[in-house]
Amino acid sequence: MDTNGIGWAVKQMQNGSKVARSGWNGKDMFLYYVPEGQYPARTNVAKKEWGENGLVPYQPYIAMKTVQGTVVPWLCSQTDLLAVDWVIVE
Repeated sequence: MDTNGIGWAVKQMQNGSKVARSGWNGKDMFLYYVPEGQYPARTNVAKKEWGENGLVPYQPYIAMKTVQGTVVPWLCSQTDLLAVDWVIVE
């Protein structure tokens, strides 16, 4: 039985690796860790809050590269949380 649970996966991402569930069938999908940082304000709301040329601060998060080749913030499902089939993606 594989013992690579979510804690193991998070540690791998924090160490710079990409991870995925071995059961995911989406081609080239993976997760990775994004450290805290800032990005330029791009929306009217962000420009109003942080200034026209301001930087929007964000906390660390886990990102997913999707099948479509885009990146979105990832939220762990109950199934993913309890899974023990996490693997490092090369």
